Amino acid sequence: MVASTHWIATAAAQAVLERGGNAFDAATAGAFVLHVVEPHLNGPGGDLVGIFATAADPSRPLVLMGQGPAPHNATIEHYRAEGLDLVPGAGALAAAIPGAVDAWLLLLRDHGSWELGEVFAFARDYARHGHPLLGRVSATIAAVSDLFETHWPSSAALWMPQGRVPQAGELLVNTAYADTLDRLVDAGRHADSRQGRIDAARAEWSTGFVAEAAARFVREKHRHSSGTDHAGVIDEQDFAAFRASYEPAVTLDFRGVTVAKSAAWGQGPALLQCLAVLDGFDDERLDPSTALGAHTILEAQKLSFADREAYYGDVEVPLPYLLSASYAEQRRVLITDRASSEFRPGSVPGVRAYHPPLRNSSDPTGANDEFVGSGEPTVSPTGVTAGDTCHIDVVDAWGNMISVTPSGGWLQSSPTIPELGFCLGSRLQMMWLDPSSPSALLPGRRPRTTLTPTLLLRDGHPIAALGTPGGDQQDQWQLLYLLRTLVGGYSPQEAIDAPAFHTTSFPESFWPRTWEPGGAVVEGRLGADVIAELRTRGHRITVAGDWSLGRLSSVGRDASTGLLTAAANPRGAQGYAAGR
Repeated sequence: MVASTHWIATAAAQAVLERGGNAFDAATAGAFVLHVVEPHLNGPGGDLVGIFATAADPSRPLVLMGQGPAPHNATIEHYRAEGLDLVPGAGALAAAIPGAVDAWLLLLRDHGSWELGEVFAFARDYARHGHPLLGRVSATIAAVSDLFETHWPSSAALWMPQGRVPQAGELLVNTAYADTLDRLVDAGRHADSRQGRIDAARAEWSTGFVAEAAARFVREKHRHSSGTDHAGVIDEQDFAAFRASYEPAVTLDFRGVTVAKSAAWGQGPALLQCLAVLDGFDDERLDPSTALGAHTILEAQKLSFADREAYYGDVEVPLPYLLSASYAEQRRVLITDRASSEFRPGSVPGVRAYHPPLRNSSDPTGANDEFVGSGEPTVSPTGVTAGDTCHIDVVDAWGNMISVTPSGGWLQSSPTIPELGFCLGSRLQMMWLDPSSPSALLPGRRPRTTLTPTLLLRDGHPIAALGTPGGDQQDQWQLLYLLRTLVGGYSPQEAIDAPAFHTTSFPESFWPRTWEPGGAVVEGRLGADVIAELRTRGHRITVAGDWSLGRLSSVGRDASTGLLTAAANPRGAQGYAAGR
């Protein structure tokens, strides 16, 4: 079974399963298709976080770490010398070392069964021969068309090939990316094993033509979201130094289920902190469809995400303490009948809590409201993007299960590298130019990513994998799913379809890092009475469209019967679940 944010990627992954591939072959094939059909949400120059369990070792969830770190020349001193007080939201100075491609190839090598050329065939063919353009992609190109034409001509050449914004449904080709995929496959033609052929492609990516072309291209100055021109700092040495890896998952038990996430170099443990706090309340306070439940959940999220800002990063994070029952009780008593508008990280013995700058602005980027909350990007004319990302979940008949959130390297992050057919990402915007922050910019340090898929296990067997696009909202929307399925008894599809909401009462991970004290965004379907009571309790409510928040998907497996399930999001009218 497959569920993803795009029907073409879902179809490609399902085709792999039907032809005998396993979940890891299918996820990799679908992911490279996502590079082609959702280029506004992810790309080869981006990053990923995945979480999976194998049929051979089902009780041990592993994190697929595809988040590259800051380049060796990415120092606070250099960015300050460039006249910057924040890492830009677009432009090559925002680029971490690309991690997604190496991570997918690592997964395929170790846990897949297909040859690389077979896996790439779907994406290569769509790139070379064309695919129908999504309306969302067309709108994204339109938002940055002036930037492309004036400052990023290589991007205009790829994404506006006829000198205009392509319309929804038009066939769009990317022959340069098709050639890149072919060259990676060709790199392993003389290797004598499947693993050797994949490793040869990894080496070609990190030390061959990809690294050379990317490093050469970003040495030239170009326009950044700051409105000023800068050269990038990433070089061949950075590409050569990075390798994707596996890490143990961080887990918390909640209502008989083990919830597995990445460590605190991502935001995943914030979801676990929320669950720990909420677990001490009666069930009536855990229903997201009521005013009491929504209020309680929003307040728990504010506390957990304040801790994210104060303690999380690619550093030693006191997670055992932050996830402990005693700490959850300390935090739980702070939740009253009134909405808080304070930034309230907790106190950890021996660890200084970081307080980031609290910039309060309603809409500093000139964002297009069409995109707000959907898991599609909010894109300004300068290329600033928030709430990006795509997602894929796969489970196979043998019991392998994986959830991956690929992101970054979207078409609006920096100028397209002509020889490669893609651009670099902008994940470094999540790092502070303040050395006292746990997510301060430092060479070799990973940015604290928002990418945060989830794996659920019961009695040592994976039972569900899920995730969503949506930047800072990813874990907030997944929390609603977990409460509805594990406490409320909803089916996965019912939980995905139910009204969603999230808080904005913490600093955003994306440039320009603003917050709205006491803010909450809700779907109108939550109901007029519920929304009115939330306002009475002091929440600053923004009512979004009825079907506007999140693009959750999930797959599941009943360990006792082997029955497979999948569910996808109707929001955006492009998610899909498939299986047979």
